[in-house]
Amino acid sequence: MSANTFGQRFCVTTFGESHGSALGCVIDGCPAGISFDHDLLVRELDRRRPGTSATVSARQEADVPEVVSGVFEGTTLGTPIAIIVRNRDARPGDYRDVAANPRPGHADDVWKEKFGHGDPRGGGRASGRETVARVMAGAVAQMIARQLVPDLTVSAFASQMGPLVLTCDNPKTKEVESLLMQAKEEGKSYGGEVTLWIDHAPAGLGQPVFHKFKSDLASALLGIGAATAVEMGEGFASTQEEGTAFHRRSGQEQYGGIRGGITTGERIIARVGFKPTSSVLDVARRGRHDPCIVPRAVPVIEAMAWLVVVDHVLWGRTDRAV
Repeated sequence: MSANTFGQRFCVTTFGESHGSALGCVIDGCPAGISFDHDLLVRELDRRRPGTSATVSARQEADVPEVVSGVFEGTTLGTPIAIIVRNRDARPGDYRDVAANPRPGHADDVWKEKFGHGDPRGGGRASGRETVARVMAGAVAQMIARQLVPDLTVSAFASQMGPLVLTCDNPKTKEVESLLMQAKEEGKSYGGEVTLWIDHAPAGLGQPVFHKFKSDLASALLGIGAATAVEMGEGFASTQEEGTAFHRRSGQEQYGGIRGGITTGERIIARVGFKPTSSVLDVARRGRHDPCIVPRAVPVIEAMAWLVVVDHVLWGRTDRAV
């Protein structure tokens, strides 16, 4: 089994299973001399971790990061950085029947059919818990960006959860909490949408033709479990437009900050759709599952965006001889 590494210059390999002993990442390509902000790493992990409210998975994982290589006296060495978190609240016994009875909507059966041998405990590497490694890597990418492109910001917010349409200014907190609490009680689940903004990215990021910025960003976002759709700029709405009106607007928002696969320096806009959580009815009521993955997907989406941006910032340094 391969394909556990993401990136071309800033390369991240993730490892570990949902109910194994630990999960982690190895980062190869981080420049030496980057100030390592351990507090930032902890904050990003806290945003993603389970057990933080009644509307998310009740699994209690502190997700305390252990940096085991690549950093000395608070500064990166330029050597591979390895970071792990240990599973403290694994309950593999909850999944003893999964091997014989795959769960609807999950990847239990397709993994077993593909590899011949799989880890049925919480989905193994197909579990959303794998994203803890992505968030750790994204935090390191954010540290690099602070020094190389200090004006760059990456922010995401839930723009839809089930029937509720949200904005960054109006998250409808009470309505969302009511919807998700009722879903947990009834064993229901919802899908949703996350909107991503990348501001002050340098113009000129992207490597035509097979590593356009938009294609690498789409790959990063669609690689998140339960993600079902990605659109940038006006996305599918642009398919209904007429060209002279579309391309002659005074603004450039319709392109989402990318033209010809290359960033323009304007705001990069993407939206990611997520299907309803696969665990429903009795499986959901008995287990520890999120009724909607969107709230905990937000920091994962930001992490993947940081990985793409930093990968292309480092790559862009070789675009010209002078």
